[in-house]
Amino acid sequence: MNPRLAEITDRIRRRSAENRSAYLERLRRAAEDGPARVHLSCGNQAHAYAAMAEDKDRLAAGRAPNIGVVTAYNDMLSAHQPYERYPDLIRAAARAAGATAQVAGGVPAMCDGVTQGQAGMELSLFSRDVIALAAGVAMSHNCYDAALYLGVCDKIVPGLVMAAATFGHVPAIFVPAGPMPSGLPNDEKSKIRNRFAAGEISRDELMKAEMAAYHGPGTCTFYGTANTNQMLMEFMGLHLPGASFVNPNTPLREALTTAAVTRAAAITALGNDFRPAGEILDERAFVNGIVGLMATGGSTNLVMHLPAMARAAGIALELEDFAAISEIVPLMAKVYPNGLADVNHFHAAGGLGFLIGELLEAGLLHEDVRTVAGDGLRRYTEEPVLKDGTLGWRAGPTRTENDKILRPAADPFQPTGGLRELTGNLGRAVIKASAVAPEYQVVEAPARIFSDQDQVKAAFARGEFTADTVVVVRFQGPQANGMPELHSLTPVLSVLLGRGLKVALVTDGRMSGASGKVPAAIHVSPEAAAGGPLALLRDGDVIRLDATTGELAVKGFDLATRTPETPDLSANRHGMGRELFETFRRNVGAATEGASALL
Repeated sequence: MNPRLAEITDRIRRRSAENRSAYLERLRRAAEDGPARVHLSCGNQAHAYAAMAEDKDRLAAGRAPNIGVVTAYNDMLSAHQPYERYPDLIRAAARAAGATAQVAGGVPAMCDGVTQGQAGMELSLFSRDVIALAAGVAMSHNCYDAALYLGVCDKIVPGLVMAAATFGHVPAIFVPAGPMPSGLPNDEKSKIRNRFAAGEISRDELMKAEMAAYHGPGTCTFYGTANTNQMLMEFMGLHLPGASFVNPNTPLREALTTAAVTRAAAITALGNDFRPAGEILDERAFVNGIVGLMATGGSTNLVMHLPAMARAAGIALELEDFAAISEIVPLMAKVYPNGLADVNHFHAAGGLGFLIGELLEAGLLHEDVRTVAGDGLRRYTEEPVLKDGTLGWRAGPTRTENDKILRPAADPFQPTGGLRELTGNLGRAVIKASAVAPEYQVVEAPARIFSDQDQVKAAFARGEFTADTVVVVRFQGPQANGMPELHSLTPVLSVLLGRGLKVALVTDGRMSGASGKVPAAIHVSPEAAAGGPLALLRDGDVIRLDATTGELAVKGFDLATRTPETPDLSANRHGMGRELFETFRRNVGAATEGASALL
């Protein structure tokens, strides 16, 4: 074990000791009560089993494991559409394993690709807390000996993990759906978006390209938040080994889903291998997840989601933990937007099995963890295979099949991780440095101040950006308007880079996991609406963003001499359901603490 990684883990453990101890005691008491259904009245149970047809007798007997399914299925997300078939598959697999299964409930799952740049995006981050609440309602029926969580994208997996941790006395396995096959290359899609932003092509040409990129069931193939989630579930031991990046509606995908059901039935308190979710989700699992985030150059959204997930398990993660781990973990993968490859190419080059094996050998992962597959993370170096229709696992790749996509720990793309903390007199922020070319990593230029992304686009359309500029988009934090992603600014700012300008973005909002190329200091805390320094800035102030040293500062004057701006945010309070989320905006925590209104 790398001594620095051990030290960081110990620091997290000490910081979390009191809350974690209380959390584990609650789990112990809940587990001591035995199978939940024993304590339900006959009337309670009759309601629960009334529609279960051939499974009624086994459910009433109470001796076979009953698996609760929490599903984020809908047709709006291509990544989640394959889940339409899963309930029937899961029920059949449960019967074959001597168990039963019920859909416990559904959770909302919005598509950030649909809401980018739209008012609905202001609900996106808070949907994570809603998902945790909805999954909590599903599990509150108290009828389940294990749970299967069906979710893939952005806020969905973090919300489901928060619920799984809250019901941590129940074993939990996360079941993915897989990425769609490769379509129009992501870099080609990006070039076409930039050409449209520059007015060089028609909307019909843009639409044709977008439809070729997003063309069928499955997760979008770039390495954004959705695919970063899938990586995390494997690094944290909540998927079956090698399950993350198998395409939907294939025999291997179906076999892995069946195997997840069989395994869920085997790890309940009714058997001899009880693996409650709360024990799997310990400090080591979260550190392993952060290591995976850094080694792959994953989505910045997880810098907020991981602290929220950890808090649900009684663990306190700080931004300094991410920065410290990034300093010792090499960047081993180049997947769009960090490179040209997509996740299918990454998987073919050796994928997570190769990556985990390399990091274990380098002492950069905790091997001595509990997982849903068994004891020890070494299982996750294996890859699933179908032989004569039977699922098995074999030793995974020990060398990369394409060193332009995936490299060993001893010969990485860069010696440090993909994300970096920024600090200075403008607060604390994070930057996805792995996606930014070296020549763009330091920008010092006059600021242009905006209070929403539409103002930036309008200024671009008027031709107002003609010199090096730091674009500041403030009042985009969770208290102000729910902290929407500002991904739709990427084409505009990329065009300016293409014109030879040095441009950076500074915001208390978020960027999509698919964003890259443009240096962006995001999640600036404290946010402007909470009196943060961004509220003190004016047009022309000189700002320095330095991803190499970690500096984010305004130069040349004392911010204490300024009075903060207080813009009218009433327009963010109504329409597209935003009025329903006022209680979240009033109670949300800081981005550095997970930006949750629940924890």
